Amino acid sequence: MKIGIAGFGSVGQSVAAALTKGAIPEAELVAISARDLDKARTRAALLNPALQVVPLPELAPLCDVVVEAATGASLPEIATEVLRHGKDLICVSAGGILAIPDLEALARRHGAKVQIASGTMPGLDLLRAAAEGTLHSVRLKSRSKPATLVNEAYVLEQGLDFRTTPPTAPVKVFEGPARMAAIHFPKHLNIAVAVSLAGIGLDRTIVELWMDPHIPGAISVLQIEAEEVSLTLESRNLPSANPKTSRIVAPSVLAAIRSRVATIRVGS
Repeated sequence: MKIGIAGFGSVGQSVAAALTKGAIPEAELVAISARDLDKARTRAALLNPALQVVPLPELAPLCDVVVEAATGASLPEIATEVLRHGKDLICVSAGGILAIPDLEALARRHGAKVQIASGTMPGLDLLRAAAEGTLHSVRLKSRSKPATLVNEAYVLEQGLDFRTTPPTAPVKVFEGPARMAAIHFPKHLNIAVAVSLAGIGLDRTIVELWMDPHIPGAISVLQIEAEEVSLTLESRNLPSANPKTSRIVAPSVLAAIRSRVATIRVGS
């Protein structure tokens, strides 16, 4: 299976390094695309001098599957290019899906599929199973370090200005439907969209977002109430080279790739 990566920041580089080292023998990394092609070529040459670095329109024809490892703002352009070539997409920046209302129709029209990597969120398999039964409520409580949120426009609009003096105690900055959470915090709440799509939708999934000065990395707590199960799951994540991205995101992409080639597949 030939793999391409769109976006070559901390997640893209980590996935590329693992594939180049043969982490998944059935998956061959063949090409990379990024906004800054010259910088990407320099980085890619350190992994494999033969690795192609190409503009986005040239990426999909070279691959069977493309990994989006860019940003929510870039996802519409990346998804459109990949899907119109009939190639499958593994998506990291799930928050960007809200800007592509015809995503499912586009994928169907070209015989392609979109897979959202689980990222930092535990329990998506169980949530999908609960959604096949009677799922009453889903609540996601996410805590982030203040430095990752203090400059967000929504936070400042609420009169929460901690740019010069960080908070000394946890502060709730948002509570509401996942749809609004993804709109107000597109860089931070990809998991809210993933949880919503796996469960009861963007308007019934409730999200709390806190800035917490006492944590080393993001903490996500998923609460599920269903006829068949009542569950609370907590994920404590460590930051990667990019402090806004958890270290587990790149491995979750590798797991998504591995599930495509595995003879025995665990989970849905």
